[in-house]
Amino acid sequence: MDFTQLRNIISRYCVGEEIWVDSRTVYIGHKEPPPGAEANIPQRYPDNRIVSSKYTFWNFIPKNLFEQFRRIANFYFLVIFLVQLIIDTPTSPVTSGLPLFFVITVTAIKQGYEDWLRHKADCSINECPVDVVQQGKVVRTQSHKLRVGDIVVVREDETFPCDLILLSSSRHDGTCYVTTASLDGESSHKTYYAVQDTMAFRTEQEVDSLHATIECEQPQPDLYKFVGRINIYKDKEEPVARPLGAENLLLRGATLKNTQHIYAVAVYTGMETKMALNYQSKSQKRSAVEKSMNAFLIVYLCILISKAVINTVLKYAWQWSPDRDEPWYNHRTENERQRHMVIRAFTDFLAFMVLFNYIIPVSMYVTVEMQKFLGSYFITWDEEMFDEELGEGAQVNTSDLNEELGQVEYVFTDKTGTLTENNMEFIECCVDGNVYIPHAICNGQILSAASSIDMIDSSPGGYRREHEDLFFRALCLCHTVQVKEEETVDGIKRGIHQGRPTSFYISSSPDEVALVEGMKRLGYTYLRLKDNYMEILNKDDEIERFELLHVLNFDSVRRRMSVIVKSSSGEYLLFCKGADSSIFPRVVSGKVEQVKARVEQNAIEGLRTLCVAYRRLSESEYQEACHHLNEAKLALQDREQRLAQAYDIIERDFVLLGATAVEDRLQEKAADTIESLHKAGMKVWVLTGDKMETAAATCYASKLFRRSTQILELTKKRTEEQSLHDVLFELNRTVLRQRSISGLSVDCLDFGLIIDGATLSAVLKANQERAGSGNYREIFLEICRNCSAVLCCRMAPLQKAQIVKLIKASKEHPITLAIGDGANDVSMILEAHVGIGIMGKEGRQAARNSDYAIPKFKHLKKMLLVHGHYYYIRIAELVQYFFYKNVCFIFPQFLYQFFCGFSQQPLYDTAYLTLYNISFTSLPILLYSLVEQHITMETLKRDPSLYRDIAKNSLLRWPVFLYWTCLGVFDAVIFFFGAYFLFDNTTFTSNGQLMTTNTQMMFGNWTFGTLVFTVLVFTVTLKLALDTHHWTWINHFVIWGSLLFYVIFSLLWGGIIWPFLNYQRMYYVFMQMLSSGPAWLSIILLITVSLLPDVIKKVLCRTMCPTATERAQSNRPCLTVEPSTIFMLSQSSSRMSF
Repeated sequence: MDFTQLRNIISRYCVGEEIWVDSRTVYIGHKEPPPGAEANIPQRYPDNRIVSSKYTFWNFIPKNLFEQFRRIANFYFLVIFLVQLIIDTPTSPVTSGLPLFFVITVTAIKQGYEDWLRHKADCSINECPVDVVQQGKVVRTQSHKLRVGDIVVVREDETFPCDLILLSSSRHDGTCYVTTASLDGESSHKTYYAVQDTMAFRTEQEVDSLHATIECEQPQPDLYKFVGRINIYKDKEEPVARPLGAENLLLRGATLKNTQHIYAVAVYTGMETKMALNYQSKSQKRSAVEKSMNAFLIVYLCILISKAVINTVLKYAWQWSPDRDEPWYNHRTENERQRHMVIRAFTDFLAFMVLFNYIIPVSMYVTVEMQKFLGSYFITWDEEMFDEELGEGAQVNTSDLNEELGQVEYVFTDKTGTLTENNMEFIECCVDGNVYIPHAICNGQILSAASSIDMIDSSPGGYRREHEDLFFRALCLCHTVQVKEEETVDGIKRGIHQGRPTSFYISSSPDEVALVEGMKRLGYTYLRLKDNYMEILNKDDEIERFELLHVLNFDSVRRRMSVIVKSSSGEYLLFCKGADSSIFPRVVSGKVEQVKARVEQNAIEGLRTLCVAYRRLSESEYQEACHHLNEAKLALQDREQRLAQAYDIIERDFVLLGATAVEDRLQEKAADTIESLHKAGMKVWVLTGDKMETAAATCYASKLFRRSTQILELTKKRTEEQSLHDVLFELNRTVLRQRSISGLSVDCLDFGLIIDGATLSAVLKANQERAGSGNYREIFLEICRNCSAVLCCRMAPLQKAQIVKLIKASKEHPITLAIGDGANDVSMILEAHVGIGIMGKEGRQAARNSDYAIPKFKHLKKMLLVHGHYYYIRIAELVQYFFYKNVCFIFPQFLYQFFCGFSQQPLYDTAYLTLYNISFTSLPILLYSLVEQHITMETLKRDPSLYRDIAKNSLLRWPVFLYWTCLGVFDAVIFFFGAYFLFDNTTFTSNGQLMTTNTQMMFGNWTFGTLVFTVLVFTVTLKLALDTHHWTWINHFVIWGSLLFYVIFSLLWGGIIWPFLNYQRMYYVFMQMLSSGPAWLSIILLITVSLLPDVIKKVLCRTMCPTATERAQSNRPCLTVEPSTIFMLSQSSSRMSF
């Protein structure tokens, strides 16, 4: 055996390295490793074809039908249709088949069109040209032909065709600039790095001569995580292994900027790229309205079965007597007489099911989907929710939750970037207790014109020059800020000052830009990073160069970052900055008490604070640190954990230098928005990673806490003084005692709770470990229920999601909303019933993963109080109205069976059965559900308490549902018996036909059914007209137009002999009915009597016990036509004022 191969096996399996199960090996340029290296095991990878479409030409029909019939309602109507085909039923299969076909066809066309658009987009992406290096030459090919291992050439402003590892670039330092706006929305330029062993390659021939393999993890969707290493083979030497991380990985969809060209190797292609993996669908959220709708559907299904059972039983009870066996005109055949009783009864049961099945509204689902889809454009077109600074308006990522915006009970919000602007202003710094306050710097823009440095020394003892210089150097070196000479944004060059180019700082963190700019105003200017050397200009106008050796990146767990640099004198320095809670425990010397006092004072004032420390490293200590870092970076398994352990070993024994204070101002109208949400009955929780004092100050400024609010603390500091058990029970007694004293007065119960992440973990952990000694979780929830506002500070991203999940799972099952702007808020946004992302400065991860995205926090007020209110009112009326009109439709058919010997004779003509839900009554309710405004927008914004009237799904509760159902039954009884008594007195005419004595109208089954149906259509349409508060010409056109359409259709249907019909039972029926004057009077009388109870009920309720909404309606001025409402339905627009 080759000893080199044996040594590789031993080093891989016996020197403490784990077996790599979830890894892949990429052969750069498809070259096999040299002899003696590990065996070349070919692996199959997908091509670079992107497939976002759902269907193909061949599987569209079967796959789409399968998905549609998975819905219970569609499957139910399919069964009914098949029953009509199989057995002899009283109605034609067309009556069920046509509506079902209409629903299935409309849905299929919509989904097919959307998929066709996806196919077109896929083709344009897959066929775009790509340059690949093959045998030392650049060959142009199509994107979908790329394979893992291909070396790709990408030029400036081109998009990366797949996930690539950067090998070299046209820049001498081996870096390239990339924008990831299409991935996470961040428009700033990010820097990516080539491995030092390949960064010198400049030509295709040099790149093609590279002999290397890449070992990396299998594809996973995290955009910001990558673990791998590159093994470079040089002659017969041992391969050189270099670590690869996220800073080396260029993601598909990102764009190359300010770099002429790069060479990179494909590692993930096609549907395995991180972009494609992130397009996987998220878990489906269901609204409370949808759940209520399904519950009502089950009730109506039970009513349907009950009707069929009752009629089946009564039919056989009726036919028990021999003389009533069958009517003379409908004798059964011998085969039917010999059929078993059970089979006959089951067949009759199915026939009655078919006859009454229209009580289940199949078209309701299509109407609800159309209402949600079209209604979502109101948010997108709302000009009041358009932000001029961003140039963007609100976005709707899912329209399934529109009505849920009107049901929110808990709002969970992030602080930084959500309540605040995330626009940092450097306020001051403190070095050994000495305070320095420069002129205000805000994200790279000097807010004052003064050029001198204004420093206030609040310490009578002065300061040491050495620590001052070290502190300023630390802030100039410990960051990831990029320096640009100028930047063009929308044709305007930034960074040009008085005609000369000046440095312009950009970073993914606004804090870092504010700190570096603050140091510039204090005399220390960060110049550039060149050839791995960081250059700064000190107060004496001398350039200092520090070699950047290692960067210990910031993460939300450590809450700090560090750099290891080497000064020009050869001294190794470790600079660290981070949260006070992560720095103070690692400090061994320095003026800790003075700095801590200043940090606490700044936190109370609402400023964001960071502590700065350093440590000098000896040569041996530096080598040991390099060993720990390199060992962790080369690991393919558990790299993050190993890096965390290495950081923990290196970042210790610090000397404290000082602290900084940066202000993040409240967003415009943030306080007004929170106050409005409180008045609307919502409880607002702030979940933040900031320290308690800073977050509390922001809560007071945003009016989450008032000065009269009694603050309850459940923090680590308090639980150290008392046990967690004692603190919880003491707080619980406090809120319960106050509630018992105040009785029903809500104003007295103004408590605010502050809890930190450590205590929350203890509460949840104790609940699991000590279940027998008290349920801490329930006690904690009881305290929270009695608090008007809650502040959760020092929260990790996962804890934010745990808080949301805890409230969701409480016994009240409240509707929750989470809003945030950063990647650390994604977990709680996905966990909440409704997730809203802010288009902030921390990227677009939150906006991409949310259900809705808005530019600013202030827009949440209109989204909930106006749009949410309207959406819920509209869809609640839509659902109740659909069930109501179908009860009115079918209950006369049920009553009719008592008068036709339970013979399953239909009351209505087939055309009426088919078109009732499709044509005659569909458009008015759809339009109502799109444009109804029962209260003006100004009133809803002015009086947030109106939101309480629709809280807790109040319009879809069981009492309201029963009222609508009973109203439908009452109206149906009026229709049926009103027409019945009208036909009560009949005589024979000379030609043997029946004629009513009192109306002189031809009497017959279809005349009776047509009269009932006419009253039915007019009553349900006028009922909707009475419920309409906001009238436009479109309302008038649709409501009166639908009634006119019914009349015209009936005249044509019965007035013309249609050649395609075998028999025409409705011929001249409608005209005969309308020719009778008393029939007209009867129709008007029956419509009036049917509508009267609902009108009386509304008048009495508004007079005796009006709701806040009804009082607002009675006080409002006359509504005018909203041009935006007309505009939405009359023409296409990219935006709309609604």
